[in-house]
Amino acid sequence: MSLNPQLHDWRGKTVWLVGASTGIGRATAALLHKLGATVIVSARQQALLEGFVREHPGSEAIALDVLDASALKAAVVQLRARHARLDLIVYAAGTYRPLSALAFDRALAQQHFDINVGGALNLLDAALPWLLDQGRAGAGGHLSLISSIAASRGLPKALAYGPSKAALTHLAEVLYLDLHPLGLGVSVIHPGFVTTPLTAQNDFKMPAEISAETAARAMLDGWARGHFDIHFPRRFTGVLKLLRWLPDALYFRFVTRATR
Repeated sequence: MSLNPQLHDWRGKTVWLVGASTGIGRATAALLHKLGATVIVSARQQALLEGFVREHPGSEAIALDVLDASALKAAVVQLRARHARLDLIVYAAGTYRPLSALAFDRALAQQHFDINVGGALNLLDAALPWLLDQGRAGAGGHLSLISSIAASRGLPKALAYGPSKAALTHLAEVLYLDLHPLGLGVSVIHPGFVTTPLTAQNDFKMPAEISAETAARAMLDGWARGHFDIHFPRRFTGVLKLLRWLPDALYFRFVTRATR
């Protein structure tokens, strides 16, 4: 069922990906460029952004830190001066470190919320006025937040990552309710295990692991179908979504046995 305007033809579209220096963000930016979109990439690492622009002629780069709210506002001012509209904004920035209550680190937990949630709020503060102007003018636009299937239910070693991504999912749901009446699209991405620099630190075999390029194709397929909740690979994420319906006692017993 389509909950959003379907995004099919990317030729002539303008997209801004925040958190696109590596991983899913970069792979998605590359695929959108290949399909004819004008791509703007943002992240902290200037050198990686410049490398992307060299490899993808016609793309643009704006280096920034998502924790710097003023830098995001300045970026939007630049973009509005150069582009008539934004067809898609993707928040792909994020951090991940395994964390357990048995070795709790308050600063590390806060960092997850600052980047995974606070950075998204900074982006909204900067870009929502533009999107709202487009919506009220009937020009459309789409906002997509990359969460994680770890947002579904509590998982071991995800004491910081899981709750911060769950907050991002909840944020997307509220944004949909507010923005859909204006004709604006909102989607939330729930990847399973994707090969990225962040997941490289895991010390366990990641089930149903996929490449960042495969993840990017799944995201574009979800946007083309007008989905709100885009999750992949479904053979893995579908199971975790079903586990949400288990009674707590059964869920805790299952996860404890499965992760021993």
